[in-house]
Amino acid sequence: MAHSSLEHQSTKRQKTSSVVKAVPAANRGSTIFAPFRTIGLVSPTSVPFASIPLGKTTFQITTSVGRSLQTYDLKRGLNLVFVTRPQTPTDITATYAWKEKVFAAWGDPRNAEPHGLWAFQRGKKAVELQLPADLDQPIRQILIFGSWIIGCALTRIEVWKSATSEHYTTIFPSATKKGDNDLTGGVCNMPTFLNKIFVGRADGWVEIWNVSTGKLIYTILPPSPNCGAVTCMEPSPALSMLAIAYSEGPLVIQNVLTDRPALRLHAGTSDAPVTSISFRSDGLGAGQDGREDGVMATATSVGGDVTLWDLNKGGRIMGVLRSAHNPPSHAGVRGGISKVEFLPGQPVIMTSGLDNSLKSWIFDEAPFSPVPRILHTRSGHAGPVNCLQFLPTDFDGPEAGNKWLLSGGKDRSLWGWSLRRDGQSTELSQGNIRKKAKKIGILASTSMGHGPSTTLDDLKAPEITCIASSLNRDGGMGAIPGKQAIWGKGDDKTKPSNAELSGMTGWESVVTAHKDDPWARTWFWGRKRAGRWAFKTGDGENVSTVAISPCGSFALVGSAGGSLDMFNLQSGRHRRRFPSRLTPAQLRQVKMQQLKALDTVTLLHERSKASFTPGSGKHTRAVTGIVVDSLNRFVISCSLDGTIKFWDFVTGNLVDEIDWAPMTQITGCRFHAANDLIAFSCDDNSIRVVDIETKRTIREFWGCRDTINDFCFSNDGRWVVAASQDSIIRVWDLPTSHLIDAFRLEKPCTALAFSTTGEYLAGSTQGELGVHLWTNRTLFKHVPTRQLSEAEIGSVAEPTASGEGGQGLLEAAFDEDAAREGEEDDGVIAAPALEQLSADMMTLSLVPKSRWQTLLHIDLIKQRNKPKERPKAPEKAPFFLPSVGGAGSGGLLPAPAEPGESRVDGSASRVTQLDRARGEQTFSAKLSAGAASGDYNDFIEHLKSLGPSAADLELRSLSIGDGSDSDTNELLQFIRALTGRLVARRDYELTQAWMTVFLRLNYDLVMANESLLDELRLWREHQARERDRLDALVGYCSGVVGFLRSPRT
Repeated sequence: MAHSSLEHQSTKRQKTSSVVKAVPAANRGSTIFAPFRTIGLVSPTSVPFASIPLGKTTFQITTSVGRSLQTYDLKRGLNLVFVTRPQTPTDITATYAWKEKVFAAWGDPRNAEPHGLWAFQRGKKAVELQLPADLDQPIRQILIFGSWIIGCALTRIEVWKSATSEHYTTIFPSATKKGDNDLTGGVCNMPTFLNKIFVGRADGWVEIWNVSTGKLIYTILPPSPNCGAVTCMEPSPALSMLAIAYSEGPLVIQNVLTDRPALRLHAGTSDAPVTSISFRSDGLGAGQDGREDGVMATATSVGGDVTLWDLNKGGRIMGVLRSAHNPPSHAGVRGGISKVEFLPGQPVIMTSGLDNSLKSWIFDEAPFSPVPRILHTRSGHAGPVNCLQFLPTDFDGPEAGNKWLLSGGKDRSLWGWSLRRDGQSTELSQGNIRKKAKKIGILASTSMGHGPSTTLDDLKAPEITCIASSLNRDGGMGAIPGKQAIWGKGDDKTKPSNAELSGMTGWESVVTAHKDDPWARTWFWGRKRAGRWAFKTGDGENVSTVAISPCGSFALVGSAGGSLDMFNLQSGRHRRRFPSRLTPAQLRQVKMQQLKALDTVTLLHERSKASFTPGSGKHTRAVTGIVVDSLNRFVISCSLDGTIKFWDFVTGNLVDEIDWAPMTQITGCRFHAANDLIAFSCDDNSIRVVDIETKRTIREFWGCRDTINDFCFSNDGRWVVAASQDSIIRVWDLPTSHLIDAFRLEKPCTALAFSTTGEYLAGSTQGELGVHLWTNRTLFKHVPTRQLSEAEIGSVAEPTASGEGGQGLLEAAFDEDAAREGEEDDGVIAAPALEQLSADMMTLSLVPKSRWQTLLHIDLIKQRNKPKERPKAPEKAPFFLPSVGGAGSGGLLPAPAEPGESRVDGSASRVTQLDRARGEQTFSAKLSAGAASGDYNDFIEHLKSLGPSAADLELRSLSIGDGSDSDTNELLQFIRALTGRLVARRDYELTQAWMTVFLRLNYDLVMANESLLDELRLWREHQARERDRLDALVGYCSGVVGFLRSPRT
């Protein structure tokens, strides 16, 4: 939302009763939206990544995104190649890549969750390992070597055979006191140590176990009693050397054969112990010229730096990769490094962090640099998403439709997500942050002692709270070529902008508002970078909301103090404020107008029309929404002061106002340009829709039980979709004012966006880093929509990163189960079908208009469709086809019948005559039954079900019988049936059509029979009576409407 900190009043008492009888619908779900997938997740969990070489050309990196794994190919620039399916029932706790498989342990039995150990191959589940029945701990680490699969739990170690996947044994480390046997350092193995594993404990011991015999072989004691628990272990490329890190900070490289420390370093502190160690194995990187071996990298989970060590000559710090990942933040932004690893035989180091990013770094050999530079990166938001917006279309270009989704998060970043290809998703650049950090000394080696007080993210703009965009003036990749300063002050006269250059190439197309900041910032979407301007609010207060005019030339900025200013995006200059400042000449003119208002005639004229003094009308509280109409005529703003103001775009004067104070405060607005409707969310948990032409409220939607977090129009303007703090997403239908769909999520939805093509609904949930996508079923199938009650709202699961359980656009549209459920809903819960609302109302039928119109002109249609001549045989038919019209050839068409011969043979005539007899028997039977009972409803319904040709045939086949008033006179019975329908005031247009065709076919018989003429006179009396009644009603309504529309009244 544009404004997050609102002052709430007591909410309005709402009506909760519903006229629709609710039917229990547990987990009813959504009838309109189907879950699709979640985007924006790379490495959001603390589970370390797993890597494995793929031949001699590339590596595959696998990360955990909760309940599924994502595999990236390094050679392709960390392109996503596999996403595992099925997803695990609970969150993944450990991963390991071995040969062609990726193993994943999931579940925590301590929380009564199911748990297991699966192996995936090329994204599909291949093997499931059987866990011991008494295992009541989660597996936190997996290790595979030789013929063994090791699973490290909290206080026990499970062993399987890798060849058969059978459980082999369980190892229980002993403890002298409670907690000493906690396996805080995990497990590892070393080359040349057959069947041996090293286990790090909470008491600082490192035990060596033989997994084949299940026996403890040796225990390595810590160098001092106060070293603390083992946090991680890593074997070095040198044989028998094992690096051990402790929780109090020391890092020891131990010679396992002699049980003596070879090197001791102070690599961490008690507050930030080392949690990940890796050794470079390509034989380079150390020494003054980088030609020596012996480089080690360490990282901690509570910081974002990677420390590089030269282990030669006692060990020293050779460099620090500052802010490789975001450090943890108290503002809800995740951070810290989960794992650091040198790729075998390569000058490349991989890092993954809790900031939802995976990065590869490369060391330059010429010139030598001890600190690597970035090679590849895949990342997403490190903090929860605040706002979403689908990029508007740029006509028929490649960006058209719903390809791009903009999102701003608490991590101070603006992302553009591609819904067609994940590799195209990118973060909009805010300049060379690392270069700027070096200038101010953040990345200098001397700043290491100051701690992580200043990070790279501190140099970014504050977190984004509102996004506005328009691609009409976006120049794409060629906009404003060359280097340009970012976010300069637009009113700086000393640096004039080149308007001619920007006029040819385009300018900024995105404007954002930021939390607790008085500057609104611009962005180039085509160049995916920050723009040239930063616009300051007119009163110096913080920015509360922003907007862009439809033409793409002007940006409007609203402040928390109530000011509203307009800036030119091409030049960056301030153009207008709302209300506009008055010049001395304008002030004198206003005073003259006030004096003229004393005149009686002028005063009477002013009473009939609301007027506002130029320069007046400023909002008294925070502006929460800004809208510019499609023709740049008006600027509409809403505020927490409860007012909606309509400003003249050119003059800046107030032209109209809607005041809802003190009844409610307005917290946001959304505009749909196609129907000129604006929806306003209010602090009384309602949404009100206003027509900007009439300035009147046309709809009010109630039902949200808590604060409305975000809302939007559908692409066609028919629906209003709202997400509230009660974790429910509701959909209202504008024409009927009904709540037609609602579903409950596990967490509240904080932001919503509807794609411009109507295919997707995007949403973000509280505390989550990803963006969820739902597909719209109504694009390809009919979805029953009816009034819902609160009792029918069911809970649904959120879309997953793997897309499992979700449905694509076509799959959701043709889901048989959903269609069957919709049919059941129609049969059980749908509103009753009333044939007639009132006996005093003339009711039309539901028969398609084309059916009875075709019946009126059936003769002309048959004459037009009649073939002009018989089909002719082709001139050169293939030898294997007989001639169509040749004599004696047994052709495909029958020979023309002679005048005295039958046209069809006996067998064909029997079938045809039987079908025709059945139809005539049904028609006559229903007509006779209606004449006997006096109720012709069944006969009329049967006649309505017939097609034009069948109805014409039945009307032609009516029999007059003996001509008397008896049961054999079908013509008389038919007239009585239509008269009864006319008296009941039902199926008016069908009655007229049937009577017209009947008289045209049977005119001579009717005129010769007195009984038929008497019945027709009765029908004509009822017809005249209904005609006069309808004429009077239509005339009365027309007079009332004319009276209301007359300017004189």
